[in-house]
Amino acid sequence: MSGQYKVRGGKLVSVDVTTREDQIATAHVYGDFFLEPDEALEDLNAALVGMPVGATAAELAAAITARLKARPEPVEMIGFDADAVAIATRRALGHATSWDDLSFEVIGPRVLPPVMHVALDEVIPREVLAGRRGPTFRIWDWDSPLVVIGSYQSLRNEIDAEGAERHGIGVVRRITGGGAMFMEAGNCITYSLVVPTSLVEGLSFEQAYAYLDDWVMGALAEIGVKAHYVPLNDIASEQGKIGGAAQRRFAGGVMLHHVTMSYDIDADKMLEVLRIGREKLSDKGTKSANKRVDPMRSQTGLAREQIIDGFLEYFRARYDTTPSDYTEEELAAARELVETKFGTEEWTRRVP
Repeated sequence: MSGQYKVRGGKLVSVDVTTREDQIATAHVYGDFFLEPDEALEDLNAALVGMPVGATAAELAAAITARLKARPEPVEMIGFDADAVAIATRRALGHATSWDDLSFEVIGPRVLPPVMHVALDEVIPREVLAGRRGPTFRIWDWDSPLVVIGSYQSLRNEIDAEGAERHGIGVVRRITGGGAMFMEAGNCITYSLVVPTSLVEGLSFEQAYAYLDDWVMGALAEIGVKAHYVPLNDIASEQGKIGGAAQRRFAGGVMLHHVTMSYDIDADKMLEVLRIGREKLSDKGTKSANKRVDPMRSQTGLAREQIIDGFLEYFRARYDTTPSDYTEEELAAARELVETKFGTEEWTRRVP
């Protein structure tokens, strides 16, 4: 059995294994990495032999590290590390998933009230867990304003109630952590990924964020934006922040990962509605909101629809996909959640 793992910003690690009686019987590690001294390759292989087939990535990495430390001379692993070998091994054993193992259902932009998209971020993972839908990539679209705050944010500290009322902007709390999403028609690009948690097997939370958005870095480069990840969950360019990501892991082995990127935000209005926005700007010694919120329109000259089309084209070219849409049952479930949860004062004010 074979498994591979491409280190983000590093090298490809591959592992071939055979098993016998619930243990790894043979292991061969190879790839385009660098390793000194050369003989340490045999230690990588030997460290895996005899390990239980159910060993976690952390246990496999610990065994590799211990074996290498036992060598008389230091070992340099360049472009990879023990964790990368462990993840590739877990994939070979069938415990971890790679992008190539998945076929995505892709739902393009469909205009819905933004609160419905918030609710669908709970509905779609349930459908994937139940086996009624495969891993899903979907683009949000909406035609009404809304501020979507993080699950753990304080409502009164985040939102200027008078400013929100003056501009007719409602507030909804989502199920993921992170900061506020200031959403008006056409001002942002938001997408959601629902994948098995096995896709990020062995990765830290920080690594998982960057790993799940690695594709969008390529998509942004295609439209002329040189982007990079800023831990824990921000996407930025040379001109400033573009957007942020948030995640939620569900019991049963499914996770939600979604990203909002600014396209053409009315910064003055945003600062009249978001209190924390003012504090962040003040903390950075920045007077102009546009220096922090860096719309993609100014960097690309492209219409929002063109950027979304580019994202969809890039994703479909990179992964195995099939076109999809929301089912009536999913939309009905989302509407019910809006009525019973996301549209209620109790949920919105759960952190006052």
